[in-house]
Amino acid sequence: MQEGDIGLEGLPLKEAPTAQAARAVDGEGAPPGGPSAQAATMRVNEKYSTLPAEDRSVHIINICAIEDIGYLPSEGTLLSSLSVDPDAECKYGLYFRDGRRKVDYILVYHHKRSSGSRTLVRRVQHSDTTSGARSIKQDQPLPGKGAPLDTGSAEPPMDYHEDDKRFRREEYEGNLLEAGLELERDEDTKIHGVGFVKIHAPWNVLCREAEFLKLKMPTKKMYHINETRGLLKKINSVLQKITDPIQPKVAEHRPQTMKRLSYPFSREKQHLFDLSDKDSFFDSKTRSTIVYEILKRTTCTKAKYSMGQGEGRKKDSALLSKRRKCGKYGITSLLANGVYAAAYPLHDGDYEGENVEFNDRKLLYEEWACYGVFYKYQPIDLVRKYFGEKIGLYFAWLGVYTQMLIPASIVGIIVFLYGCATVDENIPSMEMCDQRQNITMCPLCDKTCSYWKMSSACATARASHLFDNPATVFFSVFMALWAATFMEHWKRKQMRLNYRWDLTGFEEEEEAVKTDKVKLTWRDRFPAYLTNLVSIIFMIAVTFAIVLGVIIYRISMAAALAVNSSPSVRSNIRVTVTATAVIINLVVIILLDEVYGCIARWLTKIEVPKTEKSFEERLIFKAFLLKFVNSYTPIFYVAFFKGRFVGRPGDYVYIFRSFRMEECAPGGCLMELCIQLSIIMLGKQLIQNNLFEIGIPKMKKLIRYLKLKRQSPPDHEECVKRKQRYEVDYNLEPFAGLTPEYMEMIIQFGFVTLFVASFPLAPLFALLNNIIEIRLDAKKFVTELRRPVAVRAKDIGIWYNILRGIGKLAVIINAFVISFTSDFIPRLVYLYMYSKNGTMHGFVNHTLSSFNVSDFQNGTAPNDPLDLGYEVQICRYKDYREPPWSENKYDISKDFWAVLAARLAFVIVFQNLVMFMSDFVDWVIPDIPKDISQQIHKEKVLMVELFMREEQDKQQLLETWMEKERQKDEPPCNHHNPKACPDSLSSPAPSHTYHGGVL
Repeated sequence: MQEGDIGLEGLPLKEAPTAQAARAVDGEGAPPGGPSAQAATMRVNEKYSTLPAEDRSVHIINICAIEDIGYLPSEGTLLSSLSVDPDAECKYGLYFRDGRRKVDYILVYHHKRSSGSRTLVRRVQHSDTTSGARSIKQDQPLPGKGAPLDTGSAEPPMDYHEDDKRFRREEYEGNLLEAGLELERDEDTKIHGVGFVKIHAPWNVLCREAEFLKLKMPTKKMYHINETRGLLKKINSVLQKITDPIQPKVAEHRPQTMKRLSYPFSREKQHLFDLSDKDSFFDSKTRSTIVYEILKRTTCTKAKYSMGQGEGRKKDSALLSKRRKCGKYGITSLLANGVYAAAYPLHDGDYEGENVEFNDRKLLYEEWACYGVFYKYQPIDLVRKYFGEKIGLYFAWLGVYTQMLIPASIVGIIVFLYGCATVDENIPSMEMCDQRQNITMCPLCDKTCSYWKMSSACATARASHLFDNPATVFFSVFMALWAATFMEHWKRKQMRLNYRWDLTGFEEEEEAVKTDKVKLTWRDRFPAYLTNLVSIIFMIAVTFAIVLGVIIYRISMAAALAVNSSPSVRSNIRVTVTATAVIINLVVIILLDEVYGCIARWLTKIEVPKTEKSFEERLIFKAFLLKFVNSYTPIFYVAFFKGRFVGRPGDYVYIFRSFRMEECAPGGCLMELCIQLSIIMLGKQLIQNNLFEIGIPKMKKLIRYLKLKRQSPPDHEECVKRKQRYEVDYNLEPFAGLTPEYMEMIIQFGFVTLFVASFPLAPLFALLNNIIEIRLDAKKFVTELRRPVAVRAKDIGIWYNILRGIGKLAVIINAFVISFTSDFIPRLVYLYMYSKNGTMHGFVNHTLSSFNVSDFQNGTAPNDPLDLGYEVQICRYKDYREPPWSENKYDISKDFWAVLAARLAFVIVFQNLVMFMSDFVDWVIPDIPKDISQQIHKEKVLMVELFMREEQDKQQLLETWMEKERQKDEPPCNHHNPKACPDSLSSPAPSHTYHGGVL
């Protein structure tokens, strides 16, 4: 077939118009013969155009106008037809204009259009159905690339920057054609100045790429899945009946008894696969993945400039310097340089509305993305089918994590209720609330603060018991074992998904990122590594400085409220200061989270990692490190540093010689730690995770809509016209990756496990948040985001290692919280070493030391020493020190060392015991379920049998063929020609045996 034989819309040659008419349509020249020839050309257009007759308004356009607007001759096809309403046969953008070829991918670009009058509509299609389409020269722009101009207006000045982008697109799309893809252009859109290139991958390209990517596809061979028997089968049957109301009504979610044997696709072994329906053999997710792989590896060699009639014009040297290569990975570089505005696969259709055709997106919306189905299981298999394995694994992990929070929440509620039930029996809090004790405490600040009664802290002491009781220790051990069980349960679930999704033999290929051809040495990378180290240390120092600023705020605010004339204000100083300081911390954490995310990405880019996987892992590690420090530093301060380095009355420790370090309440810092943890955790979940995820996308969508509405000229026909699918998807938010989704869940996992000893209700609040989070994320993926490219993955990557690290760290932190932050160890020491009657009576007095007010330093004594109505000689403070009447007054007493030794011993015993139990759980529970291991082995055996049978059939067929050939070569044996078979009666015929293997 010659170049001139290419038919319109990829039609067969017998349906194509004459070469002369085709050249007229392509803009190569007008048909000779005047009006009669033009009329003939119009009849040709009517016959071969895919648009309905009633939608066509312009058929032949002026050739000079074609040349003026940049239509250059090529082998492609230019459709000059205008359509007010979209072609219903293409299902509003899901198919090409012929209604047969499915749109697998969309490229979006900006082009300049004249707004003075109606522009010429161009729908240009490129097809590689002939060899001529693949022989496009790289120095010729593809058809329909120039921006259309008003034919009656003067030629605008040349924009070299836009011209450079246009030629890059021409060259890139020409290379896509050579790769076998089919393209179709649409610039007649409701979005002003935006053009779309629709991409279709034909069958031969899909087969070729599926073989390259080693995609496992289902074969014709089916086998029975081993089912449980006996008691387990009855239990599973009962559980299925019980859980049936909460199962999604999705075919993929039903239990399967049969499974197709999968094998990496091969063009030589197509007979193994069920190819009865080629249109559905590769689903939309697989098709878009294949096209994206082609887009990534397709390159353009260089940028050119089309000077046209202005070739003799003076060139701008600055613009000419932009003639550079597009980069190794074409689409990534072209998107970064603005040559294309976006690239994305299409959604399957609309998800709501009347007369909407049924599709997977609509099914996901009804059974997964609605808040009304929050109580149902997720249709994970359908999520994987639509979005790919990587996103499917994220939602599967989130579902397993949410399910595992249910038992943790129940145990946490029981621990909290135990604290509520025993609060009136807690002797230390009863002693603190007993006004008959008449314990006078030392001032909380210098000068402005006066002496105060311990009974005024009664409410704080009673509330502390809700979280600081013996059940808290049990809950900490339980949560450590829970974390280990959760990790093992997820590994088993992940292995089941790998088996169901045919990922058991899949290995992720390391793919190099865009780098220069010059190999970077360690000397080249050293400045980037040094910049990373210095920047991370600086960011951590900034976080510490902000925490220090909040500490100074707390100290100064407490001193300011102490001089307030209102008794109610003075009685609630501690609660007011704590609450306001935590809110400040929350706002700072939310703001710095966004800043640290951008800084982590920049630091990773300057490192120039070798592979995409390495880039992602380094980015995740840096972002997690910075956000971990940002989120938990205020909590670490309250848990381990507040009240530890305050000094004593008469010898306090000061910050900047003016701010006295703050102290814990008489009941300890655990209650304040609980307040800090709860406000930060709930605030981050409510504001950052939910309101931001709902509000920011809707705000961006509104801004984008108003911007497009302002840019688009008012046109009644445009308003009536229904948008194409790719136009609707272009208005959606681009997919930014799963890192933000994982990050917020990992930070929440830290809140649930790291300081759970101080806040047993943390798993409950995490559970309630995740129930909403699953549906919120689902709705965002289905309705608010462009469809992401499906990515194959067999695990959750580096996030699993981060989870394991948090689980190990949680054991250590909870051991220190119980031993140093709470009063659990001091109570045990008092009970077994100092109690006279074996009870907790006298514990509060044992933990308080005495101070003679005459020993205050000059200028630090209270301004109003008679505020309580009597003169104070001795005040009390919480510490283990010698009394003022002792020889070594105010020195640390031996009780302090006894309690410290007990605390350290508890940390060592608790940590090793819980670590051993966690490792034991890890060892007892196998990573691969036994039934899955058997099924994988069964698949391997069946695959070997299948190929052995195939080889036997091949060998039998070959032997039969050779036998026939041998019989044909032998001369006929009869009585008239006895020499033809001299040994036929005396000796047997020689045997022909085929000693072959794989053919």
